[in-house]
Amino acid sequence: MKSRRTNAGVSLIVASMDFSIKSCVGFGWETFKMRPWFFIGANLVIVVAYLVAGGITSAIDALQGGSSQDPTPLGSLAEFLLSTLISMGVTAFYLAAHDHPETADLNALWHPRPFWNYLAASILLGLIIVAGFILLIIPGIIFALMFMFTTFIVIDRERGPIEAMKDSRSMTRGYKWQLLGLALVLMLINMVGAIALLVGLLVTIPVTSLAVTHAYRLLQARAGAAPAPLRADAAL
Repeated sequence: MKSRRTNAGVSLIVASMDFSIKSCVGFGWETFKMRPWFFIGANLVIVVAYLVAGGITSAIDALQGGSSQDPTPLGSLAEFLLSTLISMGVTAFYLAAHDHPETADLNALWHPRPFWNYLAASILLGLIIVAGFILLIIPGIIFALMFMFTTFIVIDRERGPIEAMKDSRSMTRGYKWQLLGLALVLMLINMVGAIALLVGLLVTIPVTSLAVTHAYRLLQARAGAAPAPLRADAAL
């Protein structure tokens, strides 16, 4: 019988692990190897979801007299809202896959709650990071690392955008150099995947996504913040 780990159990496990680039990437790879075709299939579903969203927004632009090169405001808004909904599902999916790799399924990709908090957090986070890059490149990088787990927290703990940003800042304090190194390594891994005729991305994206999720769980455990149970079937 397959074992089923609780979120509390996962927190205890990761709390005993060292946070390092090697441990995060290693976890991503080992978890991917447990169910490689499942993760590849999930990645394809996500790609199809983005393609469908693009088709919908293109249709809206066409009805409004616009095009992909000259999108209409309504089409741009629809694209942003649909991509936000997909991104929420992706975040929830990898949280579920991290915590329960043996039993996670594609249902986790549908996770519309809490949409408005996630949307607000995404907008606020984007504005802060852009402002940091406008001022100087260094502040933009610092802000990106400081608040990199904001959307994870919104999905995982259903926190509001401001509270999630505060929690992310607290979790990442003292770990920004390690997180920067992790981000660079994961970027290089995905570059290698892209070089392999893009097919390699079907492997590298799940591995790197699981690695980031593991980093989140490790730092969350160190901060003493217990995750809330994910409710994939929750309504808006």
